Amino acid sequence: MKMTSLLLGDPSPSLQWRAAVELEGITADNDDVQESRAEIRESAVVRSLLARLEAARHRPNAAGYLLCQLAYLGYTGPELGDAVDAIFARQQEDGSWRVWLDDDNDQPAPNPTRKAQPQLAPSDGPRFVPMQTVVPLRGIAAAGFATDPRAERAYEWLLGVRLPDGSWPSGPKADLGGPGRPSQPEKDYRRLTRGAGCRSSTTGAVACFALHPERRRSDAARIGVDHLLARETRDESTLGWEVSRLVGLERAMGQVTFYVTFDLAFLLDLASRCGVSPQDRRVRELVAYLETLRGPYGLWQHHAHPQLSRWLTFDLECSLRRLADGDWIGNEEPAAFTPYRRGRRRY
Repeated sequence: MKMTSLLLGDPSPSLQWRAAVELEGITADNDDVQESRAEIRESAVVRSLLARLEAARHRPNAAGYLLCQLAYLGYTGPELGDAVDAIFARQQEDGSWRVWLDDDNDQPAPNPTRKAQPQLAPSDGPRFVPMQTVVPLRGIAAAGFATDPRAERAYEWLLGVRLPDGSWPSGPKADLGGPGRPSQPEKDYRRLTRGAGCRSSTTGAVACFALHPERRRSDAARIGVDHLLARETRDESTLGWEVSRLVGLERAMGQVTFYVTFDLAFLLDLASRCGVSPQDRRVRELVAYLETLRGPYGLWQHHAHPQLSRWLTFDLECSLRRLADGDWIGNEEPAAFTPYRRGRRRY
């Protein structure tokens, strides 16, 4: 009760509204809930994100993550639907989005007098990069359009580019690479502990499936989560990384490495949405570890951004409550994990 009171008293109307509705079960017709909704629409953070969304209409990756941020803050205005249509306008026939260069974020160009326009990748470049599809698709799903027929085509495309073990690669599969372009092994720093695929791409793909009302409990989603849970490291310094990006305290950037940071809070969020049981050994031990980090008032502190502690607490508490409905147990055998090798220092 003490923890929930702290969340409801947060200055952010977005956190107030989400805590009231998702943790306290307060109905939408409540006066305080309606007041928070009105404040969300007029908040400076939301207005800034909407302005950036309008400027990023021609950049599916940037627009996709801005949709994730707006949805996380509880905004549901008509601008989201317009942005989704703009993203779909650049979708290819097979359901994917093409590789665009210089589209890793929506920040202003360093030199405004020489503003570079996004360019298509050269024709001899990779035939597909899953990250160029999962970032826009996650935004589309977060905005509430996961079941749109155009989004369903993107989900089917993601299913078609999976590796045989159910993970996702960072670039072309061996059977899609073409003559003279064999599939390259994943880099050590983003390789999966038990799989041939890329941890960053697999995380992004699972994040898309986790927001679909039916596909979130599909075999594809659960096998993807199973690959992610196989890495049983405990790094407190990256806890809440995804939440910090969603609320704007860290920049969302990177292409293949967009989801490379191993965030235990994000992992628990995905596992809880995909129906993993709290009796899964890895989830049970992960929850036990996270509980050791909880403070005396029921809050989790963020090591880099103290002001993020209430958002991080809300996110983790929602995941813990969703876990109660999980019924799937994955591969419980421990997997050895060896950190990637670092090169020798020159000096």
